Amino acid sequence: MDRAPGLSVRLKLTLSYAGFLMLAGALLLAAVWVFLLRYVPERAMLTNADEDQLNGVFPIRSVLLNVFAPRAAAVLAFLLVFGLVGGWILAGRMLAPLTRITDATRMATSGSLSHRIRLPGRKDEFSELADAFDTMLARLEAHVAEQQRFAANASHELRTPLAISKTLLDVARTDPNHDTGEIIDRLHAVNTRAIDLTEALLLLSRANQRSFTREHVDLSLLAEGATETLLPLAEKRGVTIETGGDIAPTIGSQALLLQLTTNLVHNAIVHNLPEQGTVWVNTSVRTRTVVLTVENTGEKLTPQLASTLTEPFQRGTERIHTDHAGVGLGLAIVKSIALAHDGTLTLTPRSAGGMHIAVELPAASPHTGSGAGA
Repeated sequence: MDRAPGLSVRLKLTLSYAGFLMLAGALLLAAVWVFLLRYVPERAMLTNADEDQLNGVFPIRSVLLNVFAPRAAAVLAFLLVFGLVGGWILAGRMLAPLTRITDATRMATSGSLSHRIRLPGRKDEFSELADAFDTMLARLEAHVAEQQRFAANASHELRTPLAISKTLLDVARTDPNHDTGEIIDRLHAVNTRAIDLTEALLLLSRANQRSFTREHVDLSLLAEGATETLLPLAEKRGVTIETGGDIAPTIGSQALLLQLTTNLVHNAIVHNLPEQGTVWVNTSVRTRTVVLTVENTGEKLTPQLASTLTEPFQRGTERIHTDHAGVGLGLAIVKSIALAHDGTLTLTPRSAGGMHIAVELPAASPHTGSGAGA
């Protein structure tokens, strides 16, 4: 934003300090003069009067004024100089933290997000501002790094099906006798995976931008709908699904929250025991939040591995060799949707194997209306 040149804050503070000091000095001198006028008589009688003193009367106030006025002016001039010099020094010391914050801001605008202010000293307004700015820089740096990793991973994931398609087309062109039906089937599978990946990326972007309409949603109904949809897959893989819980009203996008629930149930079914696995889907209500929990049996996972599963394109070792491996965005989409709804996602490995996943969202107030999200 273009602004007209003006006085610096330091100069403004200096003038303010000096002006206040001058005003205080003037008031003090005025109080002294009023005191003199009140308690000092205007004239005094002299016992030994000279001829030049009329009738032996001495003009005390006139003499005091002639003595007091130039000295008062000198005091005010001294206060002016002292106020300007002292105010300039004090303003500089007071604004030194603001200068550090400004320098850090300029470095951040130039692309350097690793710099931190780390303002020393006790807690005050400047230290709170500096700490808040450091926190913002840390989050921005982490967000930029995450976006860079995501862009690199997405490029790699999208390049793979394109490279496979190119190879299959080259084979079909160089070998006319090759079975075209097999090539078409493989191209169809590769193209389907590329479409799924693209749709997942679009859904992830939509969740991150929070560009959706908010309305009343019951998580328990979404859990039942996702369970019914994925029941054939569960039966095919020999997994039992158990559902239960309370009515869990919240505010958000029904489509996105249904996608969140479906991803969690699908993830729990696919990454389960080879046979006789179990999935538990439950909804509950707390004081100000509602909770959707999805728990499953499966292989034992370490907390370190569990903490990485919400990153885009991160898969556990057992996920790579399955026919439902997905595109590696299932839990990343769940996390983004939960954050877009001001909620939290918690992954906890079960001691017996498998995972316990909880999504906690703000509960809907009975008087809350629907509206467009940001």
